[in-house]
Amino acid sequence: MSAHQPQPTDHDAPHREVLLVPHTGRHSNLEAAASAAVLLSDAGIRVRVLAPEDPTPLNEHPILKDFAQYPHSIQAAAGCELVLVLGGDGTFLRAADLAYQQDLPVLGINLGHVGFLAEWESDSLEEAIRRVVACDYRVTDRMTLDVRVINEAGETTGSAWALNEVSVENLNRRGVLDATLEIDGRPVSSFGCDGVLVSTPTGSTAYAFSAGGPVLWPSLDAILVVPNNAHALFAKPLVVSPKSQVAIESNSDTSPAIAIMDGFRDLHMPPGSRVEVVRGRQPVRWVRLDDSTFTDRLVRKFRLPVVGWRGPTTTPKEAPCSPN
Repeated sequence: MSAHQPQPTDHDAPHREVLLVPHTGRHSNLEAAASAAVLLSDAGIRVRVLAPEDPTPLNEHPILKDFAQYPHSIQAAAGCELVLVLGGDGTFLRAADLAYQQDLPVLGINLGHVGFLAEWESDSLEEAIRRVVACDYRVTDRMTLDVRVINEAGETTGSAWALNEVSVENLNRRGVLDATLEIDGRPVSSFGCDGVLVSTPTGSTAYAFSAGGPVLWPSLDAILVVPNNAHALFAKPLVVSPKSQVAIESNSDTSPAIAIMDGFRDLHMPPGSRVEVVRGRQPVRWVRLDDSTFTDRLVRKFRLPVVGWRGPTTTPKEAPCSPN
């Protein structure tokens, strides 16, 4: 994971612009988005707002209706310096898709429940905006996955990417996915299952965690493989090298399957096709505002009990011997 400091904006440079991606499902979220838009605008930063499928909440808001709206498309963040997300993890993943397309940093402020992907909570929104205005933040790289589907004839029928995970599932929810797991060109095990998850360290706290996978620290370069409810003796999670290729093959006589990236991008898999997953060529650029550790985030988000912790102890240095 690499990091760099954003460069302050020169007064003679082109205008600064931010794409604001709010979750518009609650009144409190709209008010937070309006506050962020006004703070940025007052600092001389142009604001464009990502419009949801139903833009009515934005159009009816007395403040947000005056800001330019953009649909979810590859051009939504073009020309911006940063994507600012106000919402939960689902909103963040959709915003990260836009940031990824333009190779821009993405900053999340949690307005949802767990909000594991967000950098700060809603009560720190004003300070976060101040940091953005002052370019007082750093950017780190988060590992991604590149995914492609290959049919039985060996033809690539689709490709995509994922920040969290790719979930390979049976389209027929009443049946199981008959799959063979392959690592680096060699078969590992065949089983019937609800699906197979291939996750990044970032995604290890999401769907993969719910399916029984371990938590991986985001500074780790690795790929996590988690069979989901597999009917097999050997169906434990695997942590493999970031240089490995993970493949899941579906049987030719089974029903069609689907590969779902980050919960909302999908690729269809005809019977007998395979999904190949490797480390992504392009990372997601992740805004950090402080130096809090992933351990602290894990404890806070999952509300883990740490009562009784005393912390590391140090052995006092022995005093030098005094002459008699």
